[in-house]
Amino acid sequence: MIQPAHRLNVVEEYYFSAKLRKVRQLIADGKPIINMGIGSPDLPPPPTVSVALHEALQHPNAHQYQSYQGIPELRNAMAAFYKKHFNVRLNPANEVLPLMGSKEGIMHLSMAFLNEGDGVLIPDPGYPTYGSVANLVGAKPIFYNLTADYHWQPDFEALERLDLSRVKLMWVNYPNMPTGASADNRLFERLIAFARKHHILIINDNPYSFILNNTQRSLLSVEGADGMALEMNSISKTFNMAGWRVGMVAGNARLIDSVLKVKSNMDSGMFYPIQQGAIAALETDNQWLSELNGIYEKRRALTFKLANTIGCTFNRDSAGLFVWGKLPEWISSAERFVDALLHEKHLFIAPGTIFGKNGEGYIRFSLCVPENEIQKAIERF
Repeated sequence: MIQPAHRLNVVEEYYFSAKLRKVRQLIADGKPIINMGIGSPDLPPPPTVSVALHEALQHPNAHQYQSYQGIPELRNAMAAFYKKHFNVRLNPANEVLPLMGSKEGIMHLSMAFLNEGDGVLIPDPGYPTYGSVANLVGAKPIFYNLTADYHWQPDFEALERLDLSRVKLMWVNYPNMPTGASADNRLFERLIAFARKHHILIINDNPYSFILNNTQRSLLSVEGADGMALEMNSISKTFNMAGWRVGMVAGNARLIDSVLKVKSNMDSGMFYPIQQGAIAALETDNQWLSELNGIYEKRRALTFKLANTIGCTFNRDSAGLFVWGKLPEWISSAERFVDALLHEKHLFIAPGTIFGKNGEGYIRFSLCVPENEIQKAIERF
């Protein structure tokens, strides 16, 4: 038997990859499963997106290889998007790089900047892929705590007590997933000061800025961020285009060039019509975003009701696509509780533990579910 590479010994199959197989099997068996586990938007993108995609299919070069950097029009649209919404000026020629989804970007950034044995600061709770990719490239994950006591923001005094001598990169994610915590300018300023003091590259993973979030902020807007920070963003959540796999990384040109060296060896450019659809999305007016958030506000209100029914407490001011609920004290295991809900109530919710040890005692509800389905979930209790 051909044996897999040793690097696979340090990662496991992504939780949702395995769990959704089970969910699909239960559905195939006739179970009326309501899936509030994953953040895959169920609503359509702006109407202009499909029109742009269709028209681009007729372009004479539509089916050829495309530039590794994306077409200039897409980079221009991404730079304009950052100027309009974040007041951050980016040179579209070399300070923004389209990605085939920001998840791809986590691997590209890690390969571009991490040597074997380098330390990576990873939030707990946080997106599991940060740690998995660090392990795959031979880096050392160093998890830092996010807790309700600190409003799910880093404890800088605790960070200073860590051995930072080999730390090269730090992942942050605001608005935060899974907790919904937001960042203010003070937090971003402290992050940049921390980065400069310890010569650490800070990367903010920022795909939730426009979902139930009144103030859009970018780490790149902070004075001193140039050369010490990069930011990833995505059209997946903002414009209901998760399956399109379009994201971006922005920041200092020299750093972006390092990412391009990796990316240009990993793909052969993004399909031209998808790039044109992404341009249309990025140029969408604020009215469409406001109407989208109106839908999510109604869903969130019902999800609060569901969380109350289960006995959870939660922050009503959280941002993003999820509700982060604290379980009652008598529930000792989030994963066992979630499995019980799946089999007894046919309701799938994500346990907080898949996002780290600090997720024990919490569950995460997705808002990517129609109101009538959330109401059905409530009625099952």
